[in-house]
Amino acid sequence: MGIDKSTVQCVRPDAEMMTKQRLPYFVGVSKETVGAQGISMNLVVIPPGASPEPHYHKDFETAIYILQGEVETRYGVGLKETMINRKGDFVFIPPGVPHQPYNLSKTEPAMAIVSRNDSNEQENVVLYNPKNDSE
Repeated sequence: MGIDKSTVQCVRPDAEMMTKQRLPYFVGVSKETVGAQGISMNLVVIPPGASPEPHYHKDFETAIYILQGEVETRYGVGLKETMINRKGDFVFIPPGVPHQPYNLSKTEPAMAIVSRNDSNEQENVVLYNPKNDSE
């Protein structure tokens, strides 16, 4: 029984998935769940005081909407630039830009909706070591 790509579909994720960059995800729209061809959209949770592995997304854009919490994102060559985002902020990350978000709260998880123009978005996640990057 395959995915019917000719009808509207609903996904209610009931289990979290751990990503390559060590972030808990609740997979929503993807190639695997609904047969999407050019988009994925997921709920990401950053536990209190936690941070995923530094990484970048090869060949695709990322759009993020912060639902809850305060997140500091280090980004760019060597992760030397920073940005702080809060509930209600939209964030855009171009393809190939290294980044690493940190949940600034020690008691509450940060939550965001993450959308990418890649339906199989984990396949193109590349872990990044800022120590290997020199200007």
